[in-house]
Amino acid sequence: MTAEEWFNKGVELAELESHEEAIEAFDKAIEINPQYAKAWFNKGVTLGRLGKREEAIQAYDNAIEINAQYAKAWFNKGVTLGSLGKHEEAIKAHDKAIEINPQYAKAWLAKGVELGSLGKHKEAIKAYDKAIEINPQYAKAWLAKGVELGSLGKHKEAIKAYDKAIEINPQYAKAWLAK
Repeated sequence: MTAEEWFNKGVELAELESHEEAIEAFDKAIEINPQYAKAWFNKGVTLGRLGKREEAIQAYDNAIEINAQYAKAWFNKGVTLGSLGKHEEAIKAHDKAIEINPQYAKAWLAKGVELGSLGKHKEAIKAYDKAIEINPQYAKAWLAKGVELGSLGKHKEAIKAYDKAIEINPQYAKAWLAK
């Protein structure tokens, strides 16, 4: 089989939640073509789903080494670093994704989450505002902004942000707020 065929098999196995087999398929693709950035990226995603976060970061780093402009790899690396409590490193990875693609709303949201984790609430709100500017219908960004506003004691503004999130996606927002 070709690297592309192994890659496609890995994608399908991952969809079926056969993660170990998916990783084996991605490894076969990489063995055939070590410069296959998408295979490294998908391996990272799959490793992350298995809770193997350090290995996932290494896979993202390999993808980035091949293609330094791979915004999704930078983004996923940032999310994974954040899940390990490495908030400053996560912010740097999100900043790189944003530098590559300034319209990457998910990266702006993730940067805001990391800033909020560090207690930088005003900076987090600016990041959420940028995500909202890019996608005014981004319910997650409105919710996150509401949380940060509440942290700053700006309760009326927080309620407005929550109301907007509920208006955009009532089921998601109500479930999230009920947590």
